[in-house]
Amino acid sequence: MTEEQEAELEAQADDAGEDVEAETDADDEQDGLQSGDFVEIDYTARTVEGDQLVDTTDPDVAEEEGVDQQDREFKPRTIVLGEGHIFQGVEDDIYGKDAGDAGTVTIPAEEAFGEYDPDDVETISAEKIPEDDRYPGAHVNIEQRQGHITTIIGGRARVDFNHPLAGDDVEYDYEIVDEVTDREQQAAGLFEMYLDVEPELDLETDEVEEEVQVESDDDEDEDAEPEFETQTVEKETLYVESTPQLTMNQQWMMGKQQIAQDVIEKVGVDRVIVQDIIDGSGGMGMPGMMGGMGGAGGAAEADLEEALEDADVDADEIVEELEGDGDVELDEE
Repeated sequence: MTEEQEAELEAQADDAGEDVEAETDADDEQDGLQSGDFVEIDYTARTVEGDQLVDTTDPDVAEEEGVDQQDREFKPRTIVLGEGHIFQGVEDDIYGKDAGDAGTVTIPAEEAFGEYDPDDVETISAEKIPEDDRYPGAHVNIEQRQGHITTIIGGRARVDFNHPLAGDDVEYDYEIVDEVTDREQQAAGLFEMYLDVEPELDLETDEVEEEVQVESDDDEDEDAEPEFETQTVEKETLYVESTPQLTMNQQWMMGKQQIAQDVIEKVGVDRVIVQDIIDGSGGMGMPGMMGGMGGAGGAAEADLEEALEDADVDADEIVEELEGDGDVELDEE
């Protein structure tokens, strides 16, 4: 092989290397929204056949459909792409797009609420159903299975355990309102998504003293006890105010550890601290003492009763919550 041929081969190899590098850079710098991004979206979902409303964030649509009286606020929703917060088909359509873009996606029944299965319609004894729910159309929970009664005759009931929208394709109209990059807004969006509660929160960097393991001076002694020293470290802390709406929220009662841990991982903070704030504006006196009943104490009782009624939770669960830990503090392991 001549020197000219060798030089030509080397030049071709260099060009090929540059092409591979360019392709790699292009893959690393994908345009548009990608998995893990926080986005705020508006959407309305309806069944393809029958045009039945499935879900919406639009207050005008909610009013037209007569669902605006539900105990929720209709406004854009914050989700994390790639976390299953919406149907996979909608996520796939969003990837690569930007704030301001919109789209329409049809989700087939098997990927939405499942195909309709006739075998999930069963005949059971009416004795398994509370007396107040023994009528066609009643929604029932039988042995941890949700269903609705189709017919009931004598002591037997036909219960359909299919999802009410099983067998229906669903059409999603959506608009990407914005990409959410502010971490407090990201945390607030996660709380709202899980709990339908708008939290009062603040992100701060705290200095905390911790016991940290250090290298032992005696490296040759395998049986030597590990040595620790106290060091001051910085921790990003998300402080969440423990409002009555949060404290009495049933989802929060049952899963606050998991929810807080999810916020830690997705927002990238070190810990979440849920704290009670007592500002001294509740008036003087304890209920039942020095005129406390009927004064400030009476107002507090009324507020508590109203919050309990709005939360629709079981009193025994509240007692268990009050007897447990007061504040929640989760540190990232």
